[in-house]
Amino acid sequence: MNLAKHWAATLDDYVIDLAWSPDGSLLAAASAAGGVALAEAATGQMRKTIAAHADGTNCVAWRPGPAAALLATGGQDGCVRLWSGSGELVAEYQGGSAWVEHLAWQPAAGDAPQLFAAAGRRLVALGADGTLQHAFPDAPKTIAALAWRNDGRVCAAATFGSVCLWEASTRTAAKEFAYGNAILALTWSPNDRWLVAGCHDNAVHLWAPAEDEELHMSGYESKLRDLSFSPDSKWLATGGGRDACVWDCSGAGPANREPLTLPHEDRVVAVAFQHRHNVVATGAANGEFALWAPTHRNPLQVSARLPSAPTKIAWSPDDSLVAVGTASGAVFVFRA
Repeated sequence: MNLAKHWAATLDDYVIDLAWSPDGSLLAAASAAGGVALAEAATGQMRKTIAAHADGTNCVAWRPGPAAALLATGGQDGCVRLWSGSGELVAEYQGGSAWVEHLAWQPAAGDAPQLFAAAGRRLVALGADGTLQHAFPDAPKTIAALAWRNDGRVCAAATFGSVCLWEASTRTAAKEFAYGNAILALTWSPNDRWLVAGCHDNAVHLWAPAEDEELHMSGYESKLRDLSFSPDSKWLATGGGRDACVWDCSGAGPANREPLTLPHEDRVVAVAFQHRHNVVATGAANGEFALWAPTHRNPLQVSARLPSAPTKIAWSPDDSLVAVGTASGAVFVFRA
């Protein structure tokens, strides 16, 4: 496997989020200062830099599916804005004073997915035209993470002390799982068996909602913010220490199993599996960036040293490119 730099760009601040358009032709790179750069994947040419949120941008998300490109952005001004693929403002939702920190489009919903947006304790469902479709009851604490089940029927929302599963069609709470600490990240396995939380208390917690089962792995060196599943749902990669841990989630799950470990010189701060193959990209606080095939006898495939810590890693839809945002504002796009 090779790792050749395809192009690079520099934003005006920390790269807070990255997202590829569904057809892979555009990369949206959000600066914490508020601008969002739309770059052509083939050449790196900037199609437009959007002044998305004057006080700072927190998150970006492309509408899934074959419809015309539509990018959602959320910011510190309490607004959700929708932009065309050419960078023109399409619609705006003004939600209040709380920062919009999480955006998640409903998958597997055809041409009319809902956009869930979380700001403080408030969760809303928006249409693709920016209209408010539903305001959920306020959460007991600030919403810290959102994750749609891959079938598009349920969205999980995490707060301190719990995760609530919201039904997409009825917008009612289907289940609630208690957890005795803060949750920092959420993800579903691609087969929707496992809902996984990265936790403030240096642990990973798993629920299997259909089986009424939960598992817990603790003892990490730091808080867990970085989670990624392999496309076959077998392997869960996590940060949280100087090694990336890769857990076997098949069968009875990862409890009482030793993880595969991918060593780094510094704390792992980003992990991302490819969409179609069991290759995982990792980044460490000292700028290490590497691609691994975890189950190979020699798992390290290729590595590079970036000028600062990776903040986000995003594979293009066809896995031919991998984008890495950094703390210094650099964006690197590699051919994998």
